[in-house]
Amino acid sequence: MTNDETFAKCGYVALIGAPNAGKSTLLNQMVGGKVSIVSHKVQTTRALVRGIMAHNQTQIIFVDTPGIFKPKRRLDRAMVHTAWGGAGDCDCVALLIDAQKGIDEEVENILASVSERRQKILLILNKIDLVKRENLLALTKALSERVNFAQTFMISAEKGDGCKDLLVYLADQMPKGPWLYPEDQMSDLPMRQLAAEITREKLFLRLHQELPYASTVETEAWKELKSGDVRIEQTVYVQRDSQKKIVLGKDGQTIKAISSSSRRELQEILDRPVHLFLFVKVREKWLDDPERYREMGLDFTD
Repeated sequence: MTNDETFAKCGYVALIGAPNAGKSTLLNQMVGGKVSIVSHKVQTTRALVRGIMAHNQTQIIFVDTPGIFKPKRRLDRAMVHTAWGGAGDCDCVALLIDAQKGIDEEVENILASVSERRQKILLILNKIDLVKRENLLALTKALSERVNFAQTFMISAEKGDGCKDLLVYLADQMPKGPWLYPEDQMSDLPMRQLAAEITREKLFLRLHQELPYASTVETEAWKELKSGDVRIEQTVYVQRDSQKKIVLGKDGQTIKAISSSSRRELQEILDRPVHLFLFVKVREKWLDDPERYREMGLDFTD
């Protein structure tokens, strides 16, 4: 895989779909590493995350977008606006559908919007290992009657089944042009922001209430130590004192568990010792604070 500009190709692929369709899992699978956080909860991804990979002479930049759903709050509206905006300038749009769920209200709404786009739209049915073949064929037929898809792929993003065929097809579709990123770069997400996302993922996995949706994580300090270790200070912002108590847990056990889990993953990514310090602060109106939206890479919308 070399960037010979005589034959080089480079383009963007937007991954869109309803929450929990498997977009982040597919992105990580395609680039071969962790660039987008994943949890069983919906709406985990909040901002655009770009994953970069090379196939032969082609560089593909995948844009993982927040799940598209009916927004209720300012944050919801910002996420949906970001999702559609992320698809706007891409060379190809891949609509990911959870084959287990099929066509629900959220998918119906996305199909209505997708059918109006001028870009090439791909249909990707995910989690096919959990669905009978006859049901997959029926679902494909029903979806194809609503949108004129350029191509249909059936995959398991978690297991990697079908992803190679998808990669080959996408590489073939990308326009000619020089690569935009170094060959070994997997994401354009700054490490400070990725570190905050990793910790936010652990919040989602650890806390089983609505609390994760009322919280955000910011990397406040990143210091390279002489020993080669890195010291990271992060703040978890919540809206109320009662939420702060939940995040801390009895005798601080919950925040310790979150910190330990995040630190282990960050050490694997950075391949060196990490000293992670988490603080929990109450910021009552962070959901209405433009600065917090900028930190998350979202537009502050009315």
